[in-house]
Amino acid sequence: MLAGTRKAMTVRSQEDDYTKKLYTLEADNRVVDCVERVAKSRGTPPAQVALAWLLQRPGLISPIVGASKPHHLQDAVAALAVKLSEQEILQMESVYVPHPVLGHH
Repeated sequence: MLAGTRKAMTVRSQEDDYTKKLYTLEADNRVVDCVERVAKSRGTPPAQVALAWLLQRPGLISPIVGASKPHHLQDAVAALAVKLSEQEILQMESVYVPHPVLGHH
């Protein structure tokens, strides 16, 4: 979603009920919208902004990157050079609402 692909309809997005439970909150859309605004203002793909945010988080060792296309890997590498301002980070974090823990018991 944060890579800017939330509007793409795939077989998985249509059939994966578990994913729908995780990412259908209106709050999630606000986070994605904010990442997209920051990306647009920088002229940078949303995936790079999202990965840059993760890389700038204290205590995070590395984000999980699922590259299924060459440009996914290119965005991941390019994110290393993206340095978000404190204002941009606060802007993105201000709209985040924590999710309840979901999963297998």
